[in-house]
Amino acid sequence: MSRIGKVPITVPSGVKVEVASGNFITVTGPKGKLSHTFPESLTFTQDNGVVSVTRPDDTQSNRALHGLSRTLLANMVTGVKDGFTKSMELQGVGYRVAKAGENLVFQVGYSHPVQVVPPPGISFSVETNTRLSITGIDKQIVGQVAANIRSIRKPEPYKGKGIRYAGEVVRMKAGKAGKVGGKKK
Repeated sequence: MSRIGKVPITVPSGVKVEVASGNFITVTGPKGKLSHTFPESLTFTQDNGVVSVTRPDDTQSNRALHGLSRTLLANMVTGVKDGFTKSMELQGVGYRVAKAGENLVFQVGYSHPVQVVPPPGISFSVETNTRLSITGIDKQIVGQVAANIRSIRKPEPYKGKGIRYAGEVVRMKAGKAGKVGGKKK
């Protein structure tokens, strides 16, 4: 049995989980509404505010889908209750971000500013001109938007300049041997 898949999902108060035919599950909460169609081989049961996921047999595909489906449903419940946030920071001289309406405008060393438009359900907030956060109820979309923003200017390994996740450690390279104090001839 999958260790993740067999753990029941506790549905907090204020969150409503509806299982329709074809394993179409809708989760409604204070932050919004999410829905997803899960594989029909799995069975979802709901008793007294607890949702359980079971699989019919131990085939490789059902074992793989068991833990995945349970985690996706747990993320839907967490998303409509609390939401997800991804924090990012900019490092580099002159690198900055500003909010223009709902959009973000990045100055990251290009000859032009880079503008990012949020997809539906995503909101941006700028704490300082080098720190921002992405908020939404769908964990996958929040992570994808953060990855797209990071790809505008990835952290480079020599000076560490670029856009990175908060707390991300960038492995630095030494650079030229003459600059580091190597042997000169």
